[in-house]
Amino acid sequence: MSQKRCVMIRFYAELNDFLEPSRRFKRLAYPFTGNPAIKDLIEAIGVPHTEIDLILVNGRSVGFDCHVAPGDDISVYPVFEAMDIEPVTRLRPRPLREPRFVADTNLGRLARYLRMLGFDTLYRNDFEDRRIVDLSVNEHRIILTRDRGILKYSAVTHGYWVRNTHIMKQVQEVVDRFDLRRRIAPFSRCMVCNGNVAPVGKADVLDRLEEGTKRDFNTFFQCTACGKIYWKGSHYQRMMKLIEAVRA
Repeated sequence: MSQKRCVMIRFYAELNDFLEPSRRFKRLAYPFTGNPAIKDLIEAIGVPHTEIDLILVNGRSVGFDCHVAPGDDISVYPVFEAMDIEPVTRLRPRPLREPRFVADTNLGRLARYLRMLGFDTLYRNDFEDRRIVDLSVNEHRIILTRDRGILKYSAVTHGYWVRNTHIMKQVQEVVDRFDLRRRIAPFSRCMVCNGNVAPVGKADVLDRLEEGTKRDFNTFFQCTACGKIYWKGSHYQRMMKLIEAVRA
């Protein structure tokens, strides 16, 4: 049987969200066996590699493939937004030029709200983890998830564990995390299917409107994918208040 040896490791800032309370914001003596790569050791503790931007081992920046040794002093940092860390080994890929998302089965409401804000967000309540990972890799999408396990797939490069459970806090969290405010384009995507929404003539959809809607409204929009019709009814004002709150 392999003898257990230890490293000293500390996680910084929001990476502590993934740790048990007793392990947060402190140096930990962590035992290991064999000859693990540092990525495997960190994910065994519970922190997904997609959340990490910098690892220092004994003061030297290293990649995920670095193998740990007994007595190593390890510091693990999250994605940097305001600090230039170009001189060291940056572990996260560059942000995607156009933020596009795929949401897991726990985040259906969040997907609808992101679509309302104009963000390309795939979601189906029967998506399995492997399907989500494939969509992320093949279509260059950021995974949004409440399941940390999916972020530990080695193929995943862009993913985020949504901390909040309240829907509006989730929306605000994602907008803040990916700096989306300037990209908000309200009602440009279908909340139902994620298709593009475009203006449509009233005469073209007249036979699909209820009598009150025909009488009170003249401007309409339609999803180019599923055909759903939108207009600026009372729901529109409620949604605009939500959008302005997010922008603020």
